[in-house]
Order: sequence, then structure tokens, then C-alpha cells
Amino acid sequence: MINDVLREYEASMRKATEALKHHLATIRTGRASSGMVEHLQVEAYGTHMPLNQLANISVPESRLIVIQPFDNGMIKIIEKAIQNSDLSINPSNDGRVIRLAVPQLTEERRREMVKMVRHRVEEVKISVRNQRRDAIDDLKQLEEEKLISEDDLHRGQERIQQLTERTSKDLDQIGSEKEAEVLAV
Repeated sequence: MINDVLREYEASMRKATEALKHHLATIRTGRASSGMVEHLQVEAYGTHMPLNQLANISVPESRLIVIQPFDNGMIKIIEKAIQNSDLSINPSNDGRVIRLAVPQLTEERRREMVKMVRHRVEEVKISVRNQRRDAIDDLKQLEEEKLISEDDLHRGQERIQQLTERTSKDLDQIGSEKEAEVLAV
């Protein structure tokens, strides 16, 4: 029973880590990255779809993203979605492909991006701590119902704390790497 709680908690830690990585990939740096646009929502065919389901996205140069729609009729719709996003990049097209020239970030904008990264990392760490509390509550409930002993409860709490500390270090590492990427000129 303890192992079930631990497995569930560990799975939620992995999901939190992956969610942070996914979110940070969308934060703009001075370099082009397909992650900046691939999950951008585009209203197409009567529904909202991520851009990567409507087009091939490539990064041929460090400051250029090329988007080639599967259907050339989608170019204007994709352009509009990019313009309405918070990317602050103006798209250009030649009728077949859309090009996004990623401009150099100003120092002030880099600092704002670093604040965003730190804020997002902290949000995920708070989520991890809340999940830790819930997992410990689950163990305490099992102990109250006499399904596990008090010693098992303490061992389970220690393992949950170790998982939390390891996850927190991983999240800090991911955040630090993204900060360095944002600050790189």
C-alpha cells in the first residue's frame, strides 16, 4: 500500500517536471526554437489545433523559424495566430512557407524572461509541495485505518521527502539551464 502511494507520488513528480520542461520550451530566448511555436493554438477546420498538427516546423538557422503548412490555404490563418500570440514576432510568407525572424532580445526583455522562468519554477515547486502534503496525508490515513504501522508511516514519509528534495533539485537545474539560455547573447 505504501508502494502504491509512493508510485503515484513519483509519477506526479515526473509529470510536474515534464510540464515545466514543456512550458519553458515555449519561453522565447534569443535563439530560434520550434518549441516556441509548435503548441501555438490555431483556429482551423472549426476547432483549435496546435500548429505542429497543421504544418512542418523547422529551424534552418539560429534566428529563423520556417513553418510550411500542409495546406497552403492555412497560411493566412497561421500568420494571424502568430500575430495574436505573445511572441512579438512578425511573420512573413511567400505563399508557400512562413518565416519568423527571431530578433535579438534586449537586456530588459531578457531580465523579464528570467523572472518568468523563476516564477514558473516556483509555481511548480509549490505544486510539488502540495502533492507531497497529499501523499503524506494518504499515508496517515492508511495508518489511522491500521493498514500500515507507525514505522511504515515514518519510512514512507522519509521516502516522500527524499523524492521531493530530488525533484526540487531537478526543477532548479532545469530553471537554471533555461535562465542561462535566455541570458546568452
